[in-house]
Amino acid sequence: MGNINPSLLHVGSTLGAVFMALMVIFIRLKASARPVTIRKIWIPPLGMSTGFAMFVVPEVRFPWWWAVAAFLVGWFIFAYPLMRSTKFEEREGLIYARRSKSFAFILLGLLLIRTVLHEFINQYISIPQSGGLFFILAFGMILHWRLFMYKRYIRLVPPQAHIPEPRG
Repeated sequence: MGNINPSLLHVGSTLGAVFMALMVIFIRLKASARPVTIRKIWIPPLGMSTGFAMFVVPEVRFPWWWAVAAFLVGWFIFAYPLMRSTKFEEREGLIYARRSKSFAFILLGLLLIRTVLHEFINQYISIPQSGGLFFILAFGMILHWRLFMYKRYIRLVPPQAHIPEPRG
């Protein structure tokens, strides 16, 4: 893994995760002031999917069943609190995400659990591999949460609103 000190890499990745969690909290709090759209629901998992390019690097690879297990943990366990805290409301004919008082605490709790799990797993596998595993876990969580949001959104929006207007 080059000349990077593993303990510095570990501290850096932990601080990076804390920074990202705080940014997500900040962005989500601001997002509740703007209407939800299908595009806004699907852009995060689509943008995040580019992270799968990390598996081109041999040091990041691990057995398939590890990836499946990480994805399922994200899908079934980590996504659940986010889904429970996500509610929509209609205002003036538009759909908005209702601000949840618990959302910031849920994200911080998930970060704490993830950090503890990361510490445990780093004893058995390399830092690049654990980064890849936790990326897949996060992707499973985000994908399930956004699918949930999409289904809720579709229920609230009239069918004709799903047809894109021609640009011209």
